Amino acid sequence: MTDRSRIPPSLYPFADHYLDRGGLRLHFLDERQGEPVVMLHGNPTWSFHFRALVLALRDRFRVVVPDHIGMGLSDKPSDGQYRYCLQSRADDLTALLDHLGLDRGVTLIMHDWGAMIGMAWAVRFPERVARLVVLNSAAFHVPADAHVPAALHLVRNRALGALALRSSDFFIRTAARTCCTRRSLPAEVLDAYLAPYASWADRIALLRFPQDVPLVPSDPSYGLVSTIEAGLAQFRQTPALICWGERDVVFPPRVLEIWRDHWPHAEIHRFPDCGHWLLEDAPDEVAARARAFLADRTR
Repeated sequence: MTDRSRIPPSLYPFADHYLDRGGLRLHFLDERQGEPVVMLHGNPTWSFHFRALVLALRDRFRVVVPDHIGMGLSDKPSDGQYRYCLQSRADDLTALLDHLGLDRGVTLIMHDWGAMIGMAWAVRFPERVARLVVLNSAAFHVPADAHVPAALHLVRNRALGALALRSSDFFIRTAARTCCTRRSLPAEVLDAYLAPYASWADRIALLRFPQDVPLVPSDPSYGLVSTIEAGLAQFRQTPALICWGERDVVFPPRVLEIWRDHWPHAEIHRFPDCGHWLLEDAPDEVAARARAFLADRTR
């Protein structure tokens, strides 16, 4: 169980909610009322990553932010209790939105692997999607001319890399340092990011996420990513906003160009001095862009 005392209420002033997933607790935020806005994080972040957006939007929207199983304040089961893969993540999201009755008018705000999870749901239920917001992420196969970070190969293919990731909080500390380029994280913010991942057992999902990233057709999630990529075209009439930190060490500029190829209609805002954790580098600016985008398209 995550030590909640390490997460200052001043930074994360939200009520906890839980959904039972076959005996596992999926934690989520569910703030206020209005049209639903669902925010989806990646690795190694959790719902805490969206705190500025939640505060900025909850006066007008119903903001729902899950912690994926194994992440944040959700349960952290062993491999024998949960299958850590993209399909499981998409199934968890479907179960949550069905449980909450969010069957229309959903806006997705997605970062990192959260875009793959969100779009896996969206291509299955396009009639339930109203708007799409992308923050430094991919929902397609990344081509050879867009580099794959060396750290991904290390944890996927080397026992030493996997051991290092689970043995300490070095991975999260390194991510915080390299993914924020405009400013360093305050100590209490970094400590809140670290709080859910205090032990070897707590860090299982941090490893399983990169191990599930499909690079070749024989990888288990490759087929689902192909389905997601093929389904992106059906959202060319769906309002879309892309906010992009251009000093991203995970997704190079080529990935943004792929998004633009898929969604030429999307409104794009570039942040030249910001990194992969755009919401830490420029939270107020992104929140203002998101509010304006949603306000212009609120029915």
